[in-house]
Amino acid sequence: MSLLSVAGVTKRFGGVVANQNITLEVAAGELVGIIGPNGAGKSTLFDVITGFYRPDSGEVRLEGRHLTGLRPDQVSRLGVARTFQKLRPFSGMTVVENVMVGAFQKHPDPGRARARAMQILDRVGLAHMAKAHARALSTGQRKRLELARALATEPRLLLLDEVTGGVDQGTIPGLIRLVRELHEGGVTLVVIEHNVRVIMAIARRIVALHVGEVIADGPPEAVMRDRRLIETYLGQAYARE
Repeated sequence: MSLLSVAGVTKRFGGVVANQNITLEVAAGELVGIIGPNGAGKSTLFDVITGFYRPDSGEVRLEGRHLTGLRPDQVSRLGVARTFQKLRPFSGMTVVENVMVGAFQKHPDPGRARARAMQILDRVGLAHMAKAHARALSTGQRKRLELARALATEPRLLLLDEVTGGVDQGTIPGLIRLVRELHEGGVTLVVIEHNVRVIMAIARRIVALHVGEVIADGPPEAVMRDRRLIETYLGQAYARE
């Protein structure tokens, strides 16, 4: 049985079809990349999986259990966490307090939640910033904080939305290493990423979306040679590389 099963998911917003009959399976231990142009339906798919939107048709299951129709907090308690493109930390709270928000899900005692938050901050390389206010962090550090807050819920499946988006080039290699380390540590990952070089560096499998539909799914090298993906997203310049 797959860890995550998305079966025939369609999501419309009025006359706009954001997801069209999307079907995919993610096995425990996989690291799957999702790519596609703006408007391809990538973030909407994450919203459907995590309960922010209910699909118009189709279903989502986690190890056979229905997620469709559940609230985001219920989905989170079942073991699915995500990050967002737009970083919105609790800016008036410290870094460790931000991570405690996630840790409270499994550790309601404040002392234990703080201890767990500190363990995770050490894991993502932010322990030295624990007492700083979140508003003092750089964009790259806020990306790590977003990851830490999601990890604090102790997910079985972690969905990352543009983990390297908006950061300077010097910050990207460290974030790539962190994603790899999380995967090697046993977390199943599905990663949306616009930077093709980043997704090629981390993903073991790539799913490509275009206008809400899956147009390719398979090993990175094979997907990147797919003619439809080159025509709709990568461009002929990539094909000549």
